[in-house]
Amino acid sequence: MLSYSFFLKNFCHIESSGGTSLRKKRLLLSTVFFCFLLNGCGGNQASSEIESKEKQQTETEQKEIKNEQKEPSKQENEEKGNLEAEETEQVVKSATPQYRLNPANSSVNPISNANAKVVLLTFDDAPDKYSLQIAKTLKSHNVNAIFFVNGHFIDSEEEKAVLKQIHEMGFAIGNHTQSHATLKDLSEPEQKNEIVKLNDAVEAIIGERPKFFRAPFGMNTDFSKKLATEEKMLVMNWTYGYDWEKEYQTKEALTQIMVNSPYLINGANLLMHDREWTSEAISGIITGLQAKGYEMLDPKLIETP
Repeated sequence: MLSYSFFLKNFCHIESSGGTSLRKKRLLLSTVFFCFLLNGCGGNQASSEIESKEKQQTETEQKEIKNEQKEPSKQENEEKGNLEAEETEQVVKSATPQYRLNPANSSVNPISNANAKVVLLTFDDAPDKYSLQIAKTLKSHNVNAIFFVNGHFIDSEEEKAVLKQIHEMGFAIGNHTQSHATLKDLSEPEQKNEIVKLNDAVEAIIGERPKFFRAPFGMNTDFSKKLATEEKMLVMNWTYGYDWEKEYQTKEALTQIMVNSPYLINGANLLMHDREWTSEAISGIITGLQAKGYEMLDPKLIETP
């Protein structure tokens, strides 16, 4: 770019050229001055173009940022609100008891408009040898159950890990006493030890105390029922079960009787055990009951003390 100093230098040179006529001096001076002005205007124009482009780019970027940060549309707000409402409804539904135990036959009855055609699956003597496999089979069918635990099956670290895994799979854990003793043959302090000691042990493993209690052989005492209630456990027996009887200790026989028992009713409480033949039969029992229109009840929906 031509500068003012360049113009001044040339002007001085012209003035010092004594042999140059006045007319030539003026012509040369005008030419130099015109070039100076032309160069300055060109520089200003280029600078203006650059500034204009930078301004346009800044405005474009600001618009993009504004579009990204714009408020959600009415439809988006409605969709978000509906989703949150559904999630809240599901949480409330799962937290609100929908079934109540019938002490006459240990069946579960709907409290209001819940589905009446359900059965409750329960497994005693857990976690012995087959509870984990039973739990995995239940999980594959997306059904829930209660595993009633005995204390002598959670002594080792390996057994404790199995119980924890079953609980983490989403299954309810019940109290079946520490040593599977007949409670009516024990003193009250001994009964308390059988029940409370196991609750303490289960809590130490899974972080919560059992919410269900089933006495060995279904033989409760007044004291055991009172103590279980104080421990905030629901006392339950069962509606029917067969897997301890010799004639039903095969996969086929057990499946057949559990699905077609004359005691099968809405809300039936099905008793099974940690046994090999039960583990083999459980898949067929589930599909057989479902074929009859029964839903496997989630124990979390049962009212507890």
